[in-house]
Amino acid sequence: MKESLRTGISFGLTSGVITTLGLMVGLHSGTHSKLAVLGGILMIAIADAFSDALGIHISEESENVHTRKQVWASTVSTFLSKFIFALTFVIPVVLFELSIAILVSVVWGLGILAILSYKIAMSQGKNPRRVIAEHLLIAIAVIIITHFVGDWISVAFE
Repeated sequence: MKESLRTGISFGLTSGVITTLGLMVGLHSGTHSKLAVLGGILMIAIADAFSDALGIHISEESENVHTRKQVWASTVSTFLSKFIFALTFVIPVVLFELSIAILVSVVWGLGILAILSYKIAMSQGKNPRRVIAEHLLIAIAVIIITHFVGDWISVAFE
């Protein structure tokens, strides 16, 4: 059961960081609209949390090695971690001017991802710097790509 919870929480937090930051950065660079970014965060928190939870549920079932209780533990922990964590990105958007909120959100999200990566590395006896760098590099790539896609959409569909 503990492993099922760890799977759901790790997946939910990681997906929550990368998906939410990618959407926020892309919407910001494409629209510069606080309303669009806020709406996007809320949609991610609801739709993507359910989607990821169902994905984990089906994945765990397909392995045919987990009990029904373990499958549901992974499902619920994925949903709750993704939903709650995605909602934390609402706070900077509400409190700050949008450009500052995006910066605060990027720092917050990458910080959480670094902490999670550190814990994973330590539990597996791996070099934490290498694991953290690998995970942050992927997240940063998503942030950069979505920024430029947002810029392109802004110009192409003006």
